Amino acid sequence: MARGHRVTILCAAHDAAPARQRTPEGVEIVRRGGRKTVYAMAALTYLAGALGVGPLSRRALGRPDAIVDVGNGLPFLSAAYARRPVVALVHHVHREQWPVVLGRLGAKFGWWVESKLAIRVYRDCRYVTVSAATAGELTELGVDADRISIVHNGTPPVPDAVHDRDPEPHLVVLGRLVPHKRVEIALRTVAALRPGLPGLRLTVAGKGWWEPNLRQLAVELGIADAVRFAGFITEDEKHRLLSEAWVALTPSLKEGWGLTIVEAGARRTPTVAFADAGGVTEALVDRSTGLLATDEAHFIELVRQLMTDDDRRLAMGADAELHAKSFTWQTSGTRFAALLAPQAEPRRLTETAPVTSA
Repeated sequence: MARGHRVTILCAAHDAAPARQRTPEGVEIVRRGGRKTVYAMAALTYLAGALGVGPLSRRALGRPDAIVDVGNGLPFLSAAYARRPVVALVHHVHREQWPVVLGRLGAKFGWWVESKLAIRVYRDCRYVTVSAATAGELTELGVDADRISIVHNGTPPVPDAVHDRDPEPHLVVLGRLVPHKRVEIALRTVAALRPGLPGLRLTVAGKGWWEPNLRQLAVELGIADAVRFAGFITEDEKHRLLSEAWVALTPSLKEGWGLTIVEAGARRTPTVAFADAGGVTEALVDRSTGLLATDEAHFIELVRQLMTDDDRRLAMGADAELHAKSFTWQTSGTRFAALLAPQAEPRRLTETAPVTSA
């Protein structure tokens, strides 16, 4: 927007927002379909605009100068129907997540779409991803390395409000409550460490359909009184929580980047994550801004080490803050805009540029 472009975001509809909305910054948001049907609705919406039929065509929604197609496992396949330059934005490859989310048969289909069909459909497109780890996986799937650019995520500005660290040992997990985030490991960590850390508690911030299972596990582990499920929280609440916690936990199976790791670092809170979880190895500098585990037992041990070593924990927090300051959205936006502009030539990139997202 700051560079004079008009931007439209086309995404799934939900009950908490209108079907069409314009943000104070001037971004047009169009919501169509649901979690699964949004992919078909994106194609129909584009084609309706391109053909000049229906109310959407009046805003040229279907005739942008360029499209940023966000592939979150299932891509929109816009390169197959949009006669416009397409940039494929991929945060991470979902090889490990498919069986966890969809089961055996669904996983086979999802992985075929992601690893075979999408690679062919976007064979002439520029790819953008958020980490070298994902870039490497894309090349393994057959994407030419010279078509992949890395643009790290930025870190939102930190509010000025100051919050004191909790006097009692406090862990935090931020994220959606779905199976592949593996919040169960955080719960088992609390159960394992609680006998040696009186007063230890865990805050789980986020919502998702897996929450009832997590609540039940907390009861079975005998730690329900030590775990708070905070649900959705505001930005201010998030920063207060990250400031109060001693250590942040990212037990996720896979992340393209690890934004919550850097956000925790901005509040001088180190993170423990897994070494084989993709982009977290770039959001987190092992043994400097946090620690990377090789398996669950190692994860629990690393958390114990940080929780019982005040000097080491504080030193890592200071390093994490410096690391977080090196990632800004201004820098990310500038780099992304530079990559996007050539895709729209010879047309000028001043018309609506839909960004599809699930």
